[in-house]
Amino acid sequence: MQPYFLSLLIFSPLLGILVLSLLSKEQEKAMKWLGVLATLPSLCLSLFAFWQYQNGYDISKLAEKRSWIQFGEFPFLKETDFTVAYELHVDGFALVMIVLTTVLATLAAIASMSIQKEWKGYFQLFLLLEIGMLGVFAASNLVLFFIFFELTLIPMFFLIGKWGYFEKEKAAYSYLIYNGLGSAVLLIVIAVLFARTGTSNIDELHHILTDPMAQTISPISDALRYGLFLALLIAFGVKLPIVPLHRWMLHVHVQAPPSVVMLHAGVLLKIGAFGLVRFAFGLFPGQFQQFSTWLIVLGVVNLLYGAFLALRQTDFKMVLAYSSVSHMGIVLIGLGSLTEAGIQGAIFQAVSHGFIAAFLFFFVGVMYERTRTTTLARLGGLAKTMPYVSGFILAGAMASLGLPGTSGFISEFMAFVGAFQAEPLLAAIGTLGIIMTAVYLLRAVLGMTFGQTTVTNVPDLRGMEWVPAISLLLLIIIIGVYPNVLAMPLQTTIETMMNGLGG
Repeated sequence: MQPYFLSLLIFSPLLGILVLSLLSKEQEKAMKWLGVLATLPSLCLSLFAFWQYQNGYDISKLAEKRSWIQFGEFPFLKETDFTVAYELHVDGFALVMIVLTTVLATLAAIASMSIQKEWKGYFQLFLLLEIGMLGVFAASNLVLFFIFFELTLIPMFFLIGKWGYFEKEKAAYSYLIYNGLGSAVLLIVIAVLFARTGTSNIDELHHILTDPMAQTISPISDALRYGLFLALLIAFGVKLPIVPLHRWMLHVHVQAPPSVVMLHAGVLLKIGAFGLVRFAFGLFPGQFQQFSTWLIVLGVVNLLYGAFLALRQTDFKMVLAYSSVSHMGIVLIGLGSLTEAGIQGAIFQAVSHGFIAAFLFFFVGVMYERTRTTTLARLGGLAKTMPYVSGFILAGAMASLGLPGTSGFISEFMAFVGAFQAEPLLAAIGTLGIIMTAVYLLRAVLGMTFGQTTVTNVPDLRGMEWVPAISLLLLIIIIGVYPNVLAMPLQTTIETMMNGLGG
C-alpha cells in the first residue's frame, strides 16, 4: 500500500462529486447510480486495509505527514512549535470505524434511491458528508480533526433541511445549534492545548499531558486539565448524545430522510464515542479516572431515560430515536467501568449499534415509502402483506435487545461485566434498562407485524433493497458469532488505554 493510501481513501468521493456536477438535471437514473458507485472506492480501500491488517500488516505504515501551516518562527522555541501538519494515521480502532463508515455509506446510498427530488445536490452533499466522516477517524492532529468534524455539519444541515419531512427546518437548525455549540467548546480546548504545548499532534499531546517530566510552553495546572476534560466531555457528549444534551437528536431521527439517519445514527453519533476514547480518555486519563463513577451514573440515566420514553412512543421513528439514547448509555457505562471488559464492550456497542440502527432505519424508509406513515397504530398486520420486511425488522429488534448470537448481545454483555466489576449497584440498576429494551421493542415490532391489519396491498422487499437488508443482517450476526473479528483490531487500543490507567 502506498503512502498516500489514506488520502485516497478519504477523498475518493470527490471524484463522484465532480462527475455529478457535469450531469444534466434530466439524467436522473445516472445520478442515482453514480451516487452509489462513488462510495465504492472508499469501501474497497477500507476493506482491503482491514483484510491486510487482519493478516498481520502494520497499518502504522499508512501514516502521512506533510507540511501545512506555520504560525511563526520564534528563536526561543523549537522548530516544530506552533506548526500544524497535514497528518493522517490509523490504528485498529480508527480502522474499524472507517470500515463502519464506508459500509454504511454505500448501503445508505442504495437506500437513497427512494429520494424524490434534486438528486444531484443530494448525492453531492451525501458524498461530502462521507469525506468528513472518514477524515474524522483518520486525522492525526486536533486541528485537522476539527476541520473534518466541522465538514460533517454543513452537508448534514442541508440534507436534513432540504430533503427531510414536515418539520425539517426546525430539525436542521436544532442540529446546527447544538452541534455548533459542541464544536465551539471543542475549539476552545484545541486552542488552549495548542497555546500551552505548541503542538496539535495527538501522539505528542498524549506524551506531554501524561508524562510529568514533559516540558510545556506554558504550565498546565491540574485545575486546567480537569476543566479541559469536562469541556471535552460536553463537546462529545452533545454528539453521543448524553442526557440532557439529546433533544436535537430526536428531531433529526424523526425528520431527516431514513437514508440520512442511517449515517447519522450509524456513524455520526459514534464520533462522540470515538472522541471520548481518543481525547477525553487518551489525553486526560487521570481526570477520566476521577470522573468514572459519574460517567457510569450518566450512562445509567441515558439507559433508563431512553428506554422508559421509548416505551411510551406511538411512532416507530421515535421508538428508535429514544432507543439510540438508551443504547449510548451502555457506551458510557462500559467506559466508566475502567475495566478491559467494559471498555471493549463500550467500543463493541458503538460499532454494533451503528449496524443495528442503520438496519432498522433502512426498514423505516422502506415502510414509509409504501405506507406514508410510521405511526405504530397504522402499521398493523405487516406480516401478512410484507413478510420479508417484517422478518428483518424482528431480527433487528432481537439484535437491539441483545439476543445471543447477535452483535447486540456481546457488546452489552461485556459492558455490564465491566460495570459489575466496578460499580455493582449501579450496574444492577442499569440492567432494568435492558429489560425495558425488550419490552418496548417487542411491543412496537409485534404490534406492527402481528397486530390488527391496517396495511394491505403494498409490495414487499424488491430489487436493490435486498442488498442493505442482507448485508447488515450478516454483519450483525458475524460480529455476534465471531466477535474476534472486532476484538483483534481493538486489542492494541484497549491495552494502551489500560496502560494509561496504570493497569
